[in-house]
Amino acid sequence: MTQPVITQKKPFAMELDPGEYWWCACGKSRSQPFCDGSHQGTDLSPQKFIIKERQMVWLCGCKHSETMPYCDGTHKKL
Repeated sequence: MTQPVITQKKPFAMELDPGEYWWCACGKSRSQPFCDGSHQGTDLSPQKFIIKERQMVWLCGCKHSETMPYCDGTHKKL
């Protein structure tokens, strides 16, 4: 598997507390938008990102953003 599964054609809008997070890049995780290890056996790997203070984020749901893990609107072209 070299192409991700499109989870949804809109971002995951969420408020996150400070910490380390792993964003699912393959689209197979059951705990979207976060990794649950479902990428095993694919060519795709989760992407680590760090939140330093509580904030609102828009995480990519289509898995095709140029600014992963954040949404850049690419889902509107799919």
